[in-house]
Amino acid sequence: MALLLVVALVTLLAVGCGGGATEPNDGGQALEVIKVASVSPLSGPQAGMGEPIKLGAQMALEEQKAEFEALGFKLELSPQDDQADPKVGVTVAQKLIADKNVLVVVGHLNSGVAIPASEVYVKDNLCQVSPANTATAITDRELPIVNRIVARDDAQGPAGADFATNDLGAKKVFVIHDKTTYGQGVADEFKKQVEANGVQVVGYEGITAGESDFSAVLNAVAAAKPDVVYFGGMYPEGSLLAKQMKEKDIAAKFIGPDGMYDPKVIEIAGEAAIGVYCTSVAGDVTLTEVGRAWADRYQAKFGQAPGSFAAYGYDATNVALEAIKQAIAANGGEKPSRLQVTEVARAIQDFKGVATDVTFNVRGDNKDAKVFIYEFTEMKFPAPIVKEIVAGDYLK
Repeated sequence: MALLLVVALVTLLAVGCGGGATEPNDGGQALEVIKVASVSPLSGPQAGMGEPIKLGAQMALEEQKAEFEALGFKLELSPQDDQADPKVGVTVAQKLIADKNVLVVVGHLNSGVAIPASEVYVKDNLCQVSPANTATAITDRELPIVNRIVARDDAQGPAGADFATNDLGAKKVFVIHDKTTYGQGVADEFKKQVEANGVQVVGYEGITAGESDFSAVLNAVAAAKPDVVYFGGMYPEGSLLAKQMKEKDIAAKFIGPDGMYDPKVIEIAGEAAIGVYCTSVAGDVTLTEVGRAWADRYQAKFGQAPGSFAAYGYDATNVALEAIKQAIAANGGEKPSRLQVTEVARAIQDFKGVATDVTFNVRGDNKDAKVFIYEFTEMKFPAPIVKEIVAGDYLK
């Protein structure tokens, strides 16, 4: 009898420690767990852009939980903080690879984090749908797992350059970047296009992300007297550059990329934010009826207006969930493998999102992506869109 009790106890413990692969529903039927991971900076100076990606993913996932339960699966979100740090991103990627219930990653915010992380994901065919990455190397490596729903830097940078040339009438520009994969990449694309447009580049300088005193580079800007200053980088440094330009009475127009288009620009730059232009791969969803309804739901759920990439986190997650559902159907209703999900995701066509439609090309770029140009005309966010460009016009 004692032996039987021991065997029974061991059996119960084994069932209880099975790794959470199945969970009972209300009817007692075991549900297999499927996880979608969201990965973005949730702490540190870029959390203001990373948190909305997570919240958008959470919203999408919660809206589809019942549908997945009807299919026999318990849907879970695995939110991860990559701290906008490539090393942390790789550690997170290794953690997600080890969790076999994770079938798709929605992330990252930073291209410099996404690139090394994707080299980990590809080892086990873990699909990645990015809501925000713009560096050309994201998809130019042609990894079968990597997809993005936003435009590339070789669309965003040239679009900003053409705007500076044709709309602002720039004859001389000064280009600054933050030495990151993303910041320098988009700055280089801007520089190439303005030079092709016949505009003189009177300066090209790098700053260090995290610094706050940009007197040295701005002294060079003041001496060069450009019509436009372009900054490739994120909003913490870009906002300070705009503020310090105003303090030094530098009259040049200021253009930044999507990493600068954030409500915190107003908080950091103050009145100097007025007149700042930003190219962005993220549109203003409140300009459509569907988008306004979605933004109202987001506001009611989280008690805050959606940040720039919230709707893209939402759309990327819905693309991921659509791929998983199609893979389930193709697999006879059984839980699909990561490879099956990866193959289905790349074939996504004509997906209707809140922020963007999605049709992936052979590299995983979205044929329907756009570039938007915003101008801060007052101390309010979102800023008005002054121009909208089809990113495909710049795709090679």
